[in-house]
Amino acid sequence: MDQELRQLLNKLESLADDLRVFLPKTVSIDWEHTFAAKWRYHETYSTFHPIKNLETYDLEDLLEIDRHKTSLINNTELFCRGLPANNALLWGARGTGKSSLIHAILQKFGDRGLRLIEVEKNYLTEIGVLAEILGTLPYKFVIFCDDLSFDAFDFSYKDLKSALEGSVLTATTNLLLYVTSNRRHLITERQRDNEISGTEDLHEAEAIEEKISLSDRFGLWLAFHPFDQDQYLRVVNHWIQKLAIQYQLTLDTTEDTRKQALQWALNRGVRSGRTAAHFAQHWIGNKLLEQTE
Repeated sequence: MDQELRQLLNKLESLADDLRVFLPKTVSIDWEHTFAAKWRYHETYSTFHPIKNLETYDLEDLLEIDRHKTSLINNTELFCRGLPANNALLWGARGTGKSSLIHAILQKFGDRGLRLIEVEKNYLTEIGVLAEILGTLPYKFVIFCDDLSFDAFDFSYKDLKSALEGSVLTATTNLLLYVTSNRRHLITERQRDNEISGTEDLHEAEAIEEKISLSDRFGLWLAFHPFDQDQYLRVVNHWIQKLAIQYQLTLDTTEDTRKQALQWALNRGVRSGRTAAHFAQHWIGNKLLEQTE
């Protein structure tokens, strides 16, 4: 029985392979009305899945990262004008605004033909396929990979490095790569890597250089760090005031609010824009609840 089942499965797999030949090589999308999509790649075809409810922010709501905003806006402005621009690596602490900034950039430049395509790590090496599909379209595409990282023994980073080293992106004027990561060098370092010094192990040192060189393929680096206490409290106050206007509340923050906000960040282990926004929602929600009791 097991042999018959295996034979049946083999026939079904063979039939599926035959049917793929008749599938469209690329499932297209209406880019005029679709501003963001996810891309999936298969051996014989690729698909775009529209993102209908993309979380976006106004640039004005992303506080304490003015230098980062200026740099990425300028880079994207050059890109949208058809001028030379750099692939960008946004790295640093969680919740500090890396992904939110890229989404805000889309909102700012969307009416000028900018589109966002989210691509998972394992599909990045096929960026040449994307270039073939999108290269002649009258839009500017930011290829966005969120939270990119490689384990110490994941050598697929070499394939991505090769893709970035080639002429795919430089020859295609309407594609740019924006990546976020918690790590500056994208690849986890082993303890032994940190112990290497001088000429102790030249081959190991060369291997470390190979890993670091992936990040060097990005012309623009933007480092995001946790907020200090004052920065964090300013962002907390911003979100409280914004939510208060939204819900038509008249209230003022107090010293107790400040202490609660700091305790909230302490419990989460990071002072960041995301932490501040979450606290503001919690605080405003409780104030609204009090009014209904």
